[in-house]
Amino acid sequence: MRRFSTTDADFAEGFRSLLLESRDTTARVDGVVAAIIAAVRDRGDAALCEYTLAFDRQDLTPATLRVSPEEIAEASAAIPHELAAALDLAAQRIEAFHRAQMPADLQMQDAAGLTLGMRWGALDAVGLYVPGGKAAYPSSVLMNALPARVAGVGRIAMCVPCPGGVLNPLVLAAARRAGVTEIYRIGGAQAVAALAYGTASIAAVDRVVGPGNAYVAEAKRQVFGRVGIDSIAGPSEVVILADAANDPRHVAVDLLAQAEHDEAAQSILITTDIGFADAVARAVEAELPTLPRHAIAGASWRDHGAVILARDWNEAVALTNDLAPEHLQIMVADPKTLFSQIRHAGAAFLGRNCPEAVGDYVAGPNHVLPTGRTSRFASGLSVFDFLKRTTWVMADRAALGEVGPAAVALAEAEGLQAHARSVALRLGQTAAT
Repeated sequence: MRRFSTTDADFAEGFRSLLLESRDTTARVDGVVAAIIAAVRDRGDAALCEYTLAFDRQDLTPATLRVSPEEIAEASAAIPHELAAALDLAAQRIEAFHRAQMPADLQMQDAAGLTLGMRWGALDAVGLYVPGGKAAYPSSVLMNALPARVAGVGRIAMCVPCPGGVLNPLVLAAARRAGVTEIYRIGGAQAVAALAYGTASIAAVDRVVGPGNAYVAEAKRQVFGRVGIDSIAGPSEVVILADAANDPRHVAVDLLAQAEHDEAAQSILITTDIGFADAVARAVEAELPTLPRHAIAGASWRDHGAVILARDWNEAVALTNDLAPEHLQIMVADPKTLFSQIRHAGAAFLGRNCPEAVGDYVAGPNHVLPTGRTSRFASGLSVFDFLKRTTWVMADRAALGEVGPAAVALAEAEGLQAHARSVALRLGQTAAT
């Protein structure tokens, strides 16, 4: 864990290194992924089955790629009641928040007499990638599938790898609760390729969303343009602004909640009180050995964690905007005032009793968020990722007469005579030759 103080002579250099450090620990896999995509595109189901046997130790046929309705129902029925209730509560809250985002169509008539509009429409089909094996996150199923369903997407196809043939029952239960019934037991770059290009057994989709490993991320990068994608997500991160009135252990555990994701995750505390900074650092060290994932969290905190001592909260806000974190916790007496000055953050959690972890599961806003400082230009997943906008114009002869001459003039200036004539003829004019 690194310690910084804005009063240090070398702070600017150290902070810049923090901003620019790469937390991508994977080697380049673009060549391997390109070969996998080409194989699936050319040989379809046969390539899917071959890769699934090689990578996930599953001997599948085209007929067994899809998880049966009976398997989904059986897995859902086996979930303990309290977990089923927790899934349902999370789903209700996520669905309600995303339903409130749905935009209205636009129609207006301008002074020239043209009627102008914008119509929203859902994508036809979406592919949802869900990590499998040890990294099984039913919460991500809800966060990705429910906005698509709320948006009105007609078809949601889900791919989940099943190493050794093991399917996580809670993932299937979450899919069922989110209304997803089309589930395939495949993963990796081959699953992304199948969703993008289609096979005999899996119809192509219009957008692929969901997290995955380096191979999945690279596959999404390579199929972008053929289909839409949500983002190329990197390691998770949190910045916590906390004053000395907080319980140091609360802040320490909040930092470790990010650190336990993986070794490349990043947790940063910014405070104005050196005594509190020391207390939190001690609390982190005391808490670490008690965590089941202490090795992962410890590596993250050691290699990427930071505690920054700022002169005041204005300076702390400026540092936060530079960091542009995926998650931001503001744990001060008046969090809304500080939040009003934040320009860049994927999601913010305000107050001493609103840890980021509540946002991962049950708060309602989406937990799929921009990482690696991309909140400077990107936003979290929402219904808008599953909607398209179509603009439209309606004009009669009188309205065209008001604006048409300007269109003719501009088209002629650009040397596009057919453009000019298409308007001029309706105006009874002769366009230039």
